[in-house]
Amino acid sequence: MVGLCGRVGMMEHTASCRSLSTRRERFDCLTHVYRCAQSGSRPSLSAVDLAGVIFSGVCGLPGADRECAPAGYDRDISVELTYISVTLVEKITSRLTCQSLPPAVALYFVDTLTVLFQDMDLMSQLVHHFQAEDQVMSHLAAKSVSTCVFYHLHKSGAVSPVWEQTCVQAFHSSPPSTELDACLWSLTEVLKRLLKGAHQEILGKLLAPFDSSLSALCSKFLPEEGKDATWCLMDVTSSRHEGTTFCLLLDLLEVLTASGLICGAGACLQSQRLTHTHSSALLTVISCCSHYFVKKRALLLLKRAVLQRAGEDWASGEMLLAGLKYDHFDSDMSRLAQSVLTAVAANWLHGVQVGSDSFFGGTRHFRGDEGHKPDCVMLRGVSLLLLKSMELDIQTAGGTAGVDSTTQVYGYLQSLWGFLKRYNIQLMEVTHLCCWVSLLFGEQDDDMMEAAKALLSVFLHHRMCSGLDDFAVLEAACDSGCNPHCHFLLLLQSISFDHSILLDFLISTETCFLEYFVRYLKYLRTDWQGFSAACLRISASGCHVSLRKSRTTSCGRDRFALAHKREPGQVNFSCSVQPTGVASPVEKVGSAAGLRLVEYGSTDESDPESMDSQDDPQTSICEKNRFSSGDVKEEISGPAVRIRRKQPESSHSTGLLSKSTLEGRSEETSLLQTEQTSCLNMAALSGHVTCETSARAVRCLLELREVVTRLQTKKLFPYNPSSLLKLLAQV
Repeated sequence: MVGLCGRVGMMEHTASCRSLSTRRERFDCLTHVYRCAQSGSRPSLSAVDLAGVIFSGVCGLPGADRECAPAGYDRDISVELTYISVTLVEKITSRLTCQSLPPAVALYFVDTLTVLFQDMDLMSQLVHHFQAEDQVMSHLAAKSVSTCVFYHLHKSGAVSPVWEQTCVQAFHSSPPSTELDACLWSLTEVLKRLLKGAHQEILGKLLAPFDSSLSALCSKFLPEEGKDATWCLMDVTSSRHEGTTFCLLLDLLEVLTASGLICGAGACLQSQRLTHTHSSALLTVISCCSHYFVKKRALLLLKRAVLQRAGEDWASGEMLLAGLKYDHFDSDMSRLAQSVLTAVAANWLHGVQVGSDSFFGGTRHFRGDEGHKPDCVMLRGVSLLLLKSMELDIQTAGGTAGVDSTTQVYGYLQSLWGFLKRYNIQLMEVTHLCCWVSLLFGEQDDDMMEAAKALLSVFLHHRMCSGLDDFAVLEAACDSGCNPHCHFLLLLQSISFDHSILLDFLISTETCFLEYFVRYLKYLRTDWQGFSAACLRISASGCHVSLRKSRTTSCGRDRFALAHKREPGQVNFSCSVQPTGVASPVEKVGSAAGLRLVEYGSTDESDPESMDSQDDPQTSICEKNRFSSGDVKEEISGPAVRIRRKQPESSHSTGLLSKSTLEGRSEETSLLQTEQTSCLNMAALSGHVTCETSARAVRCLLELREVVTRLQTKKLFPYNPSSLLKLLAQV
């Protein structure tokens, strides 16, 4: 209902637009003003007259006549007037928020908004359009209101009471409708803007009035566990419109979860914990909802929650991990992990359906000879959700509950393996189960490193609790696909043992490779014999994961795909028996070893033209990271937490990739050869058998150590690598 203040304002300012008597004239006037706001020029109307025209357009006041829109337009121009009026309010407010207008023009539009919101109560009119049956009108109103709410928050710290009251009432009582959709979208957008703009101090003030209403809304859409919960969820998501409303709720839950991470140790509201407290219901949605897009969206929410990456699409990694964890964070994560493990133990995976591979937001139709290709986003999401839940349960429960026995550890992995084989024909042909991580996650570096780190934690926990000797533990790990030596060797094999790509991973903020690498090296230095055995097994198994250029994508880290090739009797690397204490010469890995992301023997300056080609395999992701010496230094031997580093803005990357990597190479050659011989002798002494896989792996680590040492000497490495270098030296 239109507010009383709005009616008074309407009557007072109708006279200001009498000179523009026809709807077409007002339409042309608003179009002119929109172009002025776009270009940063001042319209010819006074601020009061412009406010009157905008207000009449938002309210849909009848004009003196009923002119039609331009030829070919069959819509009533009054609807178009409302559209452009609402859009113009959003445009003006956006330009004022980002301070991109000249001072005189900005003052003019500030006066216009003051008349609109203080004298005319425009907010009531905009919020009234949330109920419009026209979904375009409802969404335009939500977009305009969100911009205005953020503008006033940024300017004065005040929250619009009309908007707040409308949203609270909708969350408490409104069924799925355009009004509820508009309220969900509007609150989500305002929270995103606050988080991206580093306005965390305002966020708590804004969110507190919505806390109880959001909890009530989630209880309606995501009921607690019980026999009736499944039927309730199926009813809530039965129609497509209700499915859309549900997805908007999931978007809001992700923003709330991200706000809990970003705000840190402050008082955490109940609404910021809703994803964790309703995790069981979200799992039921994934297995029971009739709409595939709802299932997928719910799975991605849980995946990001368990990885602590909620909001990763729009918030920076540094922002997500900037603060301390709130008081209930550990218990919330433990609850989420327990919900997943309990569901998997109750055959939840049998109810999860995986559709066809998506293609530009839709379903791609393949030719008959291409076969069915499953949705790998779903497969990776389910896999990571389970693996990270196992890792979290191990960390939080300390082996006292949950994943505390060998039967449970490998029971979960066998359930996951059975799920994957149902949908991925390629995985059904795998004879060495440790290959599945590279095959499934090969195109997603960040997910692959998370999976490898989680499996490493599961393996180390099983090794500690099983009471078996190392050989039996490794055999059981290979049977379940979680031998860390195999995973690391397959990773090296997939990058053609190129140490420069490992360097890219080490300085990248997009993956948890640094944490995984440090933990693996700590284990490797205690089990070189198991590493040697894994080298032989990888060489003789016929499981070959090769690096090839992908034809289906040109994005940075997705540029390379992993292909599984297995031919009968094929051995990828030749093995040779070594006499004790004698190491075979190490064959130099040249250009035939594979594509290199960084060429350390290149000239000082990169060719600007080559940087424009996204398909060029020589383009380095390192070149996108620029940092100055000593800006960020991390101690990497500390507790097991995800490490993200700030990327300072500097221009020293050229030195990182060129001259500094060439200086001093001659004087270090003899030392490097000595270290290579020593390491290969150790391999021979441990296993009495070595092969080219082992030699290339050792050489790769030695070259990595050499480059990191040189960069540290030149003060070009983005953090303190001393602990990493010590581990590499021990290995």
